[in-house]
Amino acid sequence: MEVRSLTGDAVDAALDDLARLRIEVFRDWPYLYDGDLEYERRYMATYRDSPGAVLVGAFDGDRLVGAATGTPMEDHADDFAEPFAGHDLTRIFYCAESVLLPAYRGRGLGHAFFDAREAHARALGRKTSAFCSVIRPADHPARPADYRALDGFWRKRGYAPLDGAVARFRWKDVGDAEETGKSLQFWTKPL
Repeated sequence: MEVRSLTGDAVDAALDDLARLRIEVFRDWPYLYDGDLEYERRYMATYRDSPGAVLVGAFDGDRLVGAATGTPMEDHADDFAEPFAGHDLTRIFYCAESVLLPAYRGRGLGHAFFDAREAHARALGRKTSAFCSVIRPADHPARPADYRALDGFWRKRGYAPLDGAVARFRWKDVGDAEETGKSLQFWTKPL
């Protein structure tokens, strides 16, 4: 296994592989995302177009098996910046998705993903790291009985939910015919 931080043209070259990972991993709980490659390409244009973007890739040989991305907050979708109204966005680094195939979990790659993104954010002069997690009801019928939330992992890394900072985003759940609105809670950490 090798973990590498990609920037610039290297990010663009990895975006189709990232799209496939996002579609596969986010199909599971709690996202239940029924994605497609065309939408993914449009969504990920942010990473291609932002000079401050990073894609941290976990490679098994040449195969991308996991990835975590991030951009300066002002470069990401307006839906994600809106909960930070009144905050200086140029001080915030947004840690976007973190996706890893199930066979590679439990090997410390989640920590490596956060370490690399936080180091990148500091190098850009950012003072706060932020990410968001989807909010689903505890009694949702698709929630697996053995589901273990990542809150403990995030708290050990120094993150905490930011009161009142909830993003709204739309996507189509697996089995649904249309997109529906979702709420995502922001977590932050001083850098």
